[in-house]
Amino acid sequence: MITPDQLARVLPLIPGLAQAASPLVDDFTRAAFFARIPAGKDVFLEGDEVNAIALLISGSVRVYKVGETGREITLYRFGHGESCILTANAILSRQTFSAIATVAHDAEAIMIPADDFRRWINRYDLWRDFVFTLLSQRLAAVMEIVDEVTFRRMDLRVAAFLAQQAAHHNPVRLTHQEIAAELGSSREVISRLLENLAAQGSIRVQRGAVEVLDLDSLRAQAAR
Repeated sequence: MITPDQLARVLPLIPGLAQAASPLVDDFTRAAFFARIPAGKDVFLEGDEVNAIALLISGSVRVYKVGETGREITLYRFGHGESCILTANAILSRQTFSAIATVAHDAEAIMIPADDFRRWINRYDLWRDFVFTLLSQRLAAVMEIVDEVTFRRMDLRVAAFLAQQAAHHNPVRLTHQEIAAELGSSREVISRLLENLAAQGSIRVQRGAVEVLDLDSLRAQAAR
């Protein structure tokens, strides 16, 4: 059960819930529970059974795959007001989790048990619309990742990634290995591409970080 204060934090995140008929709000209050999850904690590993889905009210979670060689690729991240489509898929299909979900920044979440999640989809149009909208939006993001990995050169992806990150925080405080994990590459490849960008004057490579010196140049390279 969640408290009135916790419910108040959730209501703005689900369109229409504040105006919904009382049975859904009552069910939500009764069945959901609050959880704090520290950074670095694995929420699910590949093959885990899924007994609840998280709706984040703070923090962020990274969902990624690890290949046979140990190379990682980030499928997506979700944060405030968002949830995980692979979790939803596992619950609806009654299958195990198909990736790894790890908390990237300390998170607070409202957890909804799997049985209630399924039951509400059959019972409440508002909840069903919320879940299907979540699925369609995140599926589009995953398809964009697939398209980039398959068809776009890695140097352009690195430039685009750094430009995107630097627009929010500069320097970008990620190691070469962490950038490689985000993009599904190897540390050696990323290091070489960063050296090329540094030689062009677009960035400065620091210990555990990359400082963007010329954001316009990075964006131009990413757009090629």
